[in-house]
Amino acid sequence: MFHPILFEARTAILRAAAICTVILAVSQKVNAQDTTRADSAAKTGKQKDLPLKSARSVKFTTDEGTWLSLDVSPDARTIVFEMVGDLYTLPIAGGTAKRITDGMAFDAQPRYSPDGKQIVFVSDRNGSENIWVVDSDGKNARGLTKMEKTQFVSPEWTPDGRYIAVSRNAAQWAPVYDLYLYHKDGGSGVKMTNTSTPSGPPNPLTAPTPNNYIGAAFGKDSRFVYASTRQGAGGYNQTNFGWQISVYDRETGQTFARTNTLGGAMRPIVSPDGRYLVYATRADSVTSLRLRDIPSGEETWLARNVQRDDQESRFTRDLMPGSAFTPDSRALITSYGGKLWRLEIPSGRASAIPFTAEVDQSLGALVKSEYKLNDSTLTVQQIRGARPSPDGKRLAFTALDKIWVMELPKGAPRRLTNSDRATGEHSPVWSPDGQYVAYVTWAEEGGDVYRARCTAPLCGGNSRGRASAQPERLTRQSAFYEKLNYTPDGSRLVVARGPRQRRVEHDEFAGGDPAAAGVELVWLPATGGDVKTITPLTAYGYPHFARDSERIYIYNFRDGLVSMRFDGTDRKPILKVTGYVEARAQNPFPTPADEVLISPDGDRALVETGNHIYIVSIPQVGGQAPTVSVANPSAASVPVRRLTRIGGDFSGWVREGSRVHYSIGHSYFTYDLTRADSMIRDSTTKADSVKEAGGAKAGGDTARIRVAARDSAQTDTAKTARKPTENVALAGKDSAKAAQADTAKKSKPAYEPDRIDVLISVQRDRPKGTVVLRGARIITMKGDEVIENGDVVVTDNRIAAVGARGSVTIPAGAREIDMAGKTILPGWIDIHAHMWPPFGIHRTQVWEYLANMAYGVTTTRDPQTATTDVLSYGDLVETGDMIGPRVFSTGPGVFWSDDIKSLEDARDVLHRYTDFYNIHTIKQYMVGDRKVRQWVIMASKELGLTPTLEGGLDFKKNLTEAIDGYAGSEHSYPIAPLYKDNVQLLAQSGITYTPTLLVQYGGPWAENYWYQRQDILKDAKLRRFTPQTELIRRAYRRPGWWHDSQYSFALQAEQAKKIVEAGGRVGLGGHGQLQGLGVHWELWSIASGGMKPMDVLRVGTVFGAEAIGLAKEIGSIEGGKLADLQVLDANPLTDIKNTNTVRYVMKNGRLYDAGTMAEMWPRQRELARPWWWDRETAVENGGPRIPDSRP
Repeated sequence: MFHPILFEARTAILRAAAICTVILAVSQKVNAQDTTRADSAAKTGKQKDLPLKSARSVKFTTDEGTWLSLDVSPDARTIVFEMVGDLYTLPIAGGTAKRITDGMAFDAQPRYSPDGKQIVFVSDRNGSENIWVVDSDGKNARGLTKMEKTQFVSPEWTPDGRYIAVSRNAAQWAPVYDLYLYHKDGGSGVKMTNTSTPSGPPNPLTAPTPNNYIGAAFGKDSRFVYASTRQGAGGYNQTNFGWQISVYDRETGQTFARTNTLGGAMRPIVSPDGRYLVYATRADSVTSLRLRDIPSGEETWLARNVQRDDQESRFTRDLMPGSAFTPDSRALITSYGGKLWRLEIPSGRASAIPFTAEVDQSLGALVKSEYKLNDSTLTVQQIRGARPSPDGKRLAFTALDKIWVMELPKGAPRRLTNSDRATGEHSPVWSPDGQYVAYVTWAEEGGDVYRARCTAPLCGGNSRGRASAQPERLTRQSAFYEKLNYTPDGSRLVVARGPRQRRVEHDEFAGGDPAAAGVELVWLPATGGDVKTITPLTAYGYPHFARDSERIYIYNFRDGLVSMRFDGTDRKPILKVTGYVEARAQNPFPTPADEVLISPDGDRALVETGNHIYIVSIPQVGGQAPTVSVANPSAASVPVRRLTRIGGDFSGWVREGSRVHYSIGHSYFTYDLTRADSMIRDSTTKADSVKEAGGAKAGGDTARIRVAARDSAQTDTAKTARKPTENVALAGKDSAKAAQADTAKKSKPAYEPDRIDVLISVQRDRPKGTVVLRGARIITMKGDEVIENGDVVVTDNRIAAVGARGSVTIPAGAREIDMAGKTILPGWIDIHAHMWPPFGIHRTQVWEYLANMAYGVTTTRDPQTATTDVLSYGDLVETGDMIGPRVFSTGPGVFWSDDIKSLEDARDVLHRYTDFYNIHTIKQYMVGDRKVRQWVIMASKELGLTPTLEGGLDFKKNLTEAIDGYAGSEHSYPIAPLYKDNVQLLAQSGITYTPTLLVQYGGPWAENYWYQRQDILKDAKLRRFTPQTELIRRAYRRPGWWHDSQYSFALQAEQAKKIVEAGGRVGLGGHGQLQGLGVHWELWSIASGGMKPMDVLRVGTVFGAEAIGLAKEIGSIEGGKLADLQVLDANPLTDIKNTNTVRYVMKNGRLYDAGTMAEMWPRQRELARPWWWDRETAVENGGPRIPDSRP
């Protein structure tokens, strides 16, 4: 999410997302020619179209529009304005608007040239956002710039018509802009302003120098450029507004402030005669227009309560819509309230300019699929930490949080030990003689280091847990242990050790790495004994060795790969590696690798970064560790090879150093470096031989062979299990044929790694028996159906029947439970649920899961999990080893770090999800330009995936993704209100809008409102299922306070109401802000905009089921669907806050007391005592801290 990073992870992506909220500077001289990105494409003279083709259209007539940026022609006869991504012209007196641009491109912010013959605008019609010029009748469009990975805002002609001034950022998603000048006849542009952050301490006697310039405007004197300016980019939960009006002097290069207004000052417009300045400012919670008489400096209100500004977002369409003076300076033509207006100057007298417009917007196909859930067996989705035995004949790994072993290549996986579910087993490693597998254990009471004898062929037991040998405990004191390894001579074990309590409390509560406090690298004898400290650790990698057993190698983000002795001395820097370039910082910077492992011979390093695995040669240079970038292997300073095309995790060296292993999902790969080198070399030689033979055909063959050799030298194909054509039912025959044809064209790589699929099948949890919930009000969510006195019959894990009391057949022997006076409805479906239990070493009991279940949440979908740990946690819920809601996810987001440069790249990335993660929805997280986002959706359609997207505080981007056919949009649209044009587009596009108002964009978060009104420390259920330290962290001291008038979530909710009433879809997303209760706060926030209670319940149930492709399985109470429901004490249709009266919750046919999470049916079983209860039972007065939370 360009969202509040509340759940920091150890991944490079999430580290970068945290870093990039600090806007960095690019030091460049004012007025210098910008050479940071050469406009090389301008030399080609050829424009490329968007790759995605139209498949449908949205058609309607409207007399209102959203954020209508406009201009007035120099002859005062015509208005040009943007609406739904097209440009329209209109007689200045009003009438029928004429569309002058069309298609799927998003055309915006038009401005007439001084002679009226041309219009400049911003468009993504060539796949990236650029400046375009078109004749005033809409003909002869041409691109003035041909940039990539950048954004332009508010182009404006200089008064002489020779240049265009525009705001442009240095990195695609960076919300900091400079002013540039582009000549009307072309060129790469000249940078006028300088967004560098001033060095040294601030001068208290002068105003801060702005480094953000938006919306150039000219008056009578073209020497001065007016703009909205500020220092920095703002942020979430703003308590003041930094934007002010400044003028930039084109002669001196200096910037001078022109306002100092409490509510900010935005979008300056200067009258042609130079007398008047109009700007917008926030006052009394609404945005209004001020009129300044420039000669005297006197100001008056021109118009009150116009369009809400975009100060609290990323202002990619400027801070306010574009307006324009008439050429005689006697009136301002502007837009607000969905209409066009003429405001007389200086009186402000307003008269509407009526218009109607025929909208016919082309859309891509809605990419959305449905699927069914398997009730019986589960194929384990992920193996973790796989390690081959020294002889290469066996494999040890973690699955379902237990150690398993198998004979390679096709042996049946078997459990190594017979330990119970209460203790997890992780980080397996073979002793150098192959006799033992050592591993670490973890439970909230603490963990240890163990080993178990594992001698082929008797190593391990079977899937039922019978083991051939009893494990030996090697440590004498329980603690938190992870990342275990043997020395090459087998005499010692090294491992990271930290305090048990730190691990239990810190990982979720502070949102950081478990290494943040108290973790050390230690060693112990291989046969067990006292632990000896080597060195403190922070943000550490996997401890490992070359051939010398006396030197330990370990990676950290700050120092890179280092080596040391066993006493922590003689530290030597070896290598630093950087990966992809961060796209959201003002000064794009390379991110450090996630892991670096030295080869056994010490000459190379194995690198994990950006979801891929690389081999890097290590140069010996002396002094500081050299830094190697793997972002572009062909341009690296030393030989670099990318081994993975699809991706890889849990990498390592095979003992002799000629092979590398890694895994992804439940597949295990071995990459033979020697064999790959030979095959790639042979392919290159063959290509050269063909070339020497000559001939046109030979030239084509040579090219294909060289492409195959090049691809193999930089990536493997990681051959996928599922072919594109196998998704015909979901993706459509045309796209499947296209994928097949494209695949056929592609040359087969010269080398592919060996792959073994590790298949472990286990039974899913499925209760037995029939229970009848009798006499309740049943809100079935089947249309508007409400059964006032009904029965729900549940057999095993599915609903057998539902109907009025006495109307349904009740099987003999069924258990009946009286629910008279209660209300039954489906369980909540939270489709933006960040629960994020600890990564790496997993919890055995997840409080986030319990809290959500206790508040009625039976299904979750996490759109961006940062890591793949969710796959294992979800499996444990499915097998019944953990109590929790259904845990679905998108897996880690598809980020800009995936560096997608083609449709084929997009396919490769998405195969990671379909073929290895077994995931049905993905999160496209600001992956790149419009064309890149279209490649992702095209690949999604081919592979049967349902893509949702990161909102990113960018409503323009959001609209383009609705046009392109994305099925979901996460986070609120920062611009409001929405009018018919955007409401109809969003409703008819089929996209599901999940506003997550608790962390809304464009205003203070709604969660702050609820924290100000509810003392969560007095909520008995919340205290029972949430560790007290978590509640204290959230409730005692919170940043910021806002008057009720400053909140805008009700305004945002009103827009969601409009979309639903227009036939669109809105989803429920608690965002993990406050597990359990936060879902209800989100529902109440959505209701605050006037949405009908029944529609609010749809948002929380059936709309969510549709959004994630499970409408046939969950979301309503109907025969045949899964038995996921909740029982309330009060009716939410009469008061929406009655959603928080959950008495019982049923998930998959098991009925729980929501106050205690004790199972009531079919078993009678108390909840295993949570770990935090033991810590929190003693309080100051000696009384119990954990209450009985039953209503």
